[in-house]
Amino acid sequence: MLAYNGSIINVSTGLARFSFPGYSAYASMKGAIEVFTKYLAKELGSRGIRANVVAPGAIHTDFTKSTFEAHPEVTTAITSVTALGRVGEPDDIGGVIAFLCTEDARWVNAQRIEASGGMML
Repeated sequence: MLAYNGSIINVSTGLARFSFPGYSAYASMKGAIEVFTKYLAKELGSRGIRANVVAPGAIHTDFTKSTFEAHPEVTTAITSVTALGRVGEPDDIGGVIAFLCTEDARWVNAQRIEASGGMML
């Protein structure tokens, strides 16, 4: 049996699945992270190292704070297209990442896991 030797968790974005004007460079870079993660999974799997990518939806962070504060209508727009009806919080993503680092996730490899509250279904 192959020993479990670790996990790589990369972070992408829901914007690699859907598009909004003004995010082309950011989303393209995150799309590259998703492809890179698949290659890592393939190339490191024989060493017992898994690689996955988590793709959050809109999350309240320092990165998004200025947008949410300057444009309250953005929060309204996001909640209207998110099945769970709210913008995400960092803890909504942290648990997913933590799980992927555990032995319980030992058979999860080369996956894009979207944690977006059901944004843009």
